Amino acid sequence: MDTQAITPPLLAGTSLAFHPVAQQRKRADGWAPEVQQCFIRALEAMGSVGQAARAVGMGRRSAYRLRERPDAASFAAAWDRAIAMGRMRQFDYAMDRAINGITTVRILRGGAIDVTGGPDMAIVHSALREDAAPLRA
Repeated sequence: MDTQAITPPLLAGTSLAFHPVAQQRKRADGWAPEVQQCFIRALEAMGSVGQAARAVGMGRRSAYRLRERPDAASFAAAWDRAIAMGRMRQFDYAMDRAINGITTVRILRGGAIDVTGGPDMAIVHSALREDAAPLRA
């Protein structure tokens, strides 16, 4: 009997909905459905596989092994959507900091305070290079 037909997808009602990858063995420190769900949400928030895996207490390599399993098509599709959303969020954040600037406060010798601010053009250039990379392929 197909358990995916009976079990509602995790994150149902969202663009990140997916059917969890079945566990090969029940392990307290394994990729339980709840861990998979938290990983996809962390991936959407962070845009980085390594950071998302660490956020749920798992390893990056372990996440990729789970993604490569034969029954992981739904999980892999959610992963792709989540990482695209996360990278766009990080791009937006970087562009906001680049355009609106950041304030830097430094305490100098003698107790003097130096406050500087403004756009960070290095972030702008980096973000534009990263965004243009798929266009070159």
